Amino acid sequence: MRNALKFTSVLATAGIALSLAACGSNGDSASSDPNAALTVVASPTPHGQILKYVKDNLAEKAGLKLTIKEVTDYVTPNTAVQDGSADANYFQHVPYLEDFNKKHNTQIVSVETVHLEPLGVYSKKVKAIGDLKDGATVGLPNDATNEGRALKLLADNNLITLKAGVGTAATPADVTANPKNLKWKELEAAQLPRSIDDLDAAVINGNYALDAGLKPATDSLLLEKAEGNPYANILAVKQGKESDPRVKKLAELLHSAEVKKYIDDTFKGSVIPAF
Repeated sequence: MRNALKFTSVLATAGIALSLAACGSNGDSASSDPNAALTVVASPTPHGQILKYVKDNLAEKAGLKLTIKEVTDYVTPNTAVQDGSADANYFQHVPYLEDFNKKHNTQIVSVETVHLEPLGVYSKKVKAIGDLKDGATVGLPNDATNEGRALKLLADNNLITLKAGVGTAATPADVTANPKNLKWKELEAAQLPRSIDDLDAAVINGNYALDAGLKPATDSLLLEKAEGNPYANILAVKQGKESDPRVKKLAELLHSAEVKKYIDDTFKGSVIPAF
């Protein structure tokens, strides 16, 4: 599955580059022209929705041309920004970005935080977290930062105990107490909503929960708290592009009162403005 995802990511990145090539002589989206379109790679929900709101309602008046490329994996957005086939991305939080840079030798940096998608526990088999049976199987996202984040959510709610000091770097090997003898099924984050029928419960990222028609504010058995949460999603660019006037303009629009109201009205607590 990891190889399949990697292959899919390569194809998706190539597709982005090819589509950009059709718009310019050299296929490179990076431009010093402040009037050129800014290409942003994003997860469809809620990132793509928020960007579409900006494009349809705010960008033209601000003098910003915006091109949105939606992908469903967590690799393509960073590789596209790194190789120059996109100008920016909007899909990740800082802990994921730092881990990605370390593992892939990329130079992606945060521009601004925009919103928080609370991580939640969902189930089709129980109505309350306390109803999980002994030996229940719980799905976890298998990327390093989100798996640790998922385990921390379970630990914060007294389902498990983690090794002291491990924090969000936790893996199942760091579970020191497991009163319900929970079993773990580690899957790509995007697979978890599709696999929930085969699991007793699953810890699902907010964007994938929304894509699957789940409402984090009402459907989750457990939900992360917003206060003090380090996992706000960010607008990111390749290092050195932070001063691009188009990037600055998009960051300003994403922090506008109009976008805050749009997020609040549209997602009703399932996505929370981080500004």
